[in-house]
Amino acid sequence: MNVIQYQEKYKKDFIQFNTDWIVDNFGCLEEEDLETFNHIEENLKNGAMIYFAVDNGNVLATCMAKPLRDDGTWELCKLGSNKHLPHKGAGSAVFEASMNWAVQHHAKKLFILSNSKLKAAIHIYEKYGFHEIKLEDYEYARGDIAFEYTVPQEKASSLSQN
Repeated sequence: MNVIQYQEKYKKDFIQFNTDWIVDNFGCLEEEDLETFNHIEENLKNGAMIYFAVDNGNVLATCMAKPLRDDGTWELCKLGSNKHLPHKGAGSAVFEASMNWAVQHHAKKLFILSNSKLKAAIHIYEKYGFHEIKLEDYEYARGDIAFEYTVPQEKASSLSQN
């Protein structure tokens, strides 16, 4: 399995995996989902990156890191996987690559909006040091839990040198 940065040929996989996951778990896409899917290239031009885990030409998982605010806060979002193939740790691999991208691009905090029923995803967040935070507005109708990670100075220094 290889983890690679965004390539146009995998754009449909990014949209399909996330659409399948959202619809399967919550019934429908929300306006914010469509906004992300319809503005992928614009997000990339503004510093975002999408990673794909690819094995023998098949995309297994994907995740996006994008700048959220000018204060160094980035969002990790649209962590999705191929529901037709075993993932082989692909979700963790693209999540870690997305974290590293954000840190290499001077992220100070990483933010995730999720749903408490998504135990596998929450396990990944916690494995990488995220902790739950409370919000007044979870933005999505399906959002009921949020996570944050403060980038340790030593991690920021070591990754920015790569």
